[in-house]
Amino acid sequence: MPELPEVEVTRRGVAPHIEGRTVHDVVLRRDGLRWPFPAQLRQRLAGRLVVRTGRRGKYLLVHFEHGTLIIHLGMSGHLRVLAPGIEPEKHDHFDLVVDGPQGRQVLRMKDPRRFGAVLWHDDADGLLEHHVLLRELGVEPLETGFSGKLLYDQTRQRSAPVKQVLLAGDIVVGVGNIYASESLFRAGINPKTPAKRISLARYEKLAQAIREILAEAIIQGGSTLRDFISVNGQSGYFQQTYFVYDRAGVPCRVCAAPVRQIKQGQRSTFYCVNCQK
Repeated sequence: MPELPEVEVTRRGVAPHIEGRTVHDVVLRRDGLRWPFPAQLRQRLAGRLVVRTGRRGKYLLVHFEHGTLIIHLGMSGHLRVLAPGIEPEKHDHFDLVVDGPQGRQVLRMKDPRRFGAVLWHDDADGLLEHHVLLRELGVEPLETGFSGKLLYDQTRQRSAPVKQVLLAGDIVVGVGNIYASESLFRAGINPKTPAKRISLARYEKLAQAIREILAEAIIQGGSTLRDFISVNGQSGYFQQTYFVYDRAGVPCRVCAAPVRQIKQGQRSTFYCVNCQK
């Protein structure tokens, strides 16, 4: 599944092609993906100006004067910017067609497994942050509200393993499976450690590791897992620098002990028993 860095890479790739442009058309090739497409979406958006793009956790946000298009890439989705007239392929389900100074362009969403979503939040329905998919999300890890003290304060009653707490998303959002494993390795914290047993000093180290890992992943274009590619069709390269994720049985890059793999909450966790205490 595309995680925060992949969604941010997508947002940065999309932004120059749609921000400040007017929607010419919306094309829907099925009734919906994970949820039905919004009713009358073409009528809502045709002729409207894309004000800016944004991101909340793993949700890509396309802001208009009167509301926000919420896009989730699901397990296998990605967006491409194309010239008009390119025939859709089997799993191309959604087009946002825009006009601008350089002519018409198409933002096309492909989602083979159809776990993604294209939803609409109208400003008349209230604040965007109160949307059912966004209102329970924690702080953004790359913004100033995120810190080791926040993690420490919010986990004093959490007996669940620290990796599970990171994945829950209600304290800090967007630290998915890959980057949680990598951040815990960099911070030297065993993923099985109960969250409430970790000290403030170690949480400060973890918060810094999360910020660094996510920033590095964005610079490198994210990770290529299954069929994730960026807007321009290129793959990300962060997976080439993994220290533990998807390296079960391979020698640790630091101490040479075999990287271990366990299951936590139906997700694979990778860690080094020597480097992570």
